[in-house]
Amino acid sequence: RVLFRSKQKKQKKNSKQNIRHNQYSSAPEKETENKEAKNAVIVPKTTESTNSEEKGMADDDAMIVSGAKILLVGIGADEQLAGYGRHRVVFARGGYDALRDELYMEKQRLWTRNLGRDDRCISDHGREARFPFLDEEVVEFLEKIPLEDICDMNQPEGVGDKMILRIISRWIGVEQCSSLVKRAIQFGSRIAKVSDVSRFGSSRKADGQNSHCADQGKIVPK
Repeated sequence: RVLFRSKQKKQKKNSKQNIRHNQYSSAPEKETENKEAKNAVIVPKTTESTNSEEKGMADDDAMIVSGAKILLVGIGADEQLAGYGRHRVVFARGGYDALRDELYMEKQRLWTRNLGRDDRCISDHGREARFPFLDEEVVEFLEKIPLEDICDMNQPEGVGDKMILRIISRWIGVEQCSSLVKRAIQFGSRIAKVSDVSRFGSSRKADGQNSHCADQGKIVPK
């Protein structure tokens, strides 16, 4: 009995020591894992399928999480460098003089039309926005350059619009996206059409003359 009890005590003592050793040895590893997880990016899982139509589709979508607190936003590039499709329409009607007036008008309303909206959306997610294209020195520099050197509306889309920015992009080695055609995310993702149908019944009815009454869920003519 004495030998059996002493053996039991020895086993308990060894097991306690092992537990303490594991706790202290795993602490730095857990701390490292926590630091890595804080700045980790979780990308959606993708599964390879034999079906060509299903290949690349996400089997179990995961939210992308980033520890970044500062976001760089490209607002101001299109308004200063003639990047929107409507700028070509204005140019076709009145040339560079009409386009110059259009860009000036858009820059004047940028602060209330775009910045307030984006700042609220970004701040609501606990992030801060930075606007490199609206830096005072950048804006001042672009105002000194002739519009003909900033854009060439006689060139096709993806070349003449925001021409100066596309050239600089190629100079610094960003070639893959330097010739992409402008496409707004709300149209490329079709979310604009879904929103119009949900709120107004169709895209045709969403002509800017109606306002949405959130309390009653009705369309109220202005």
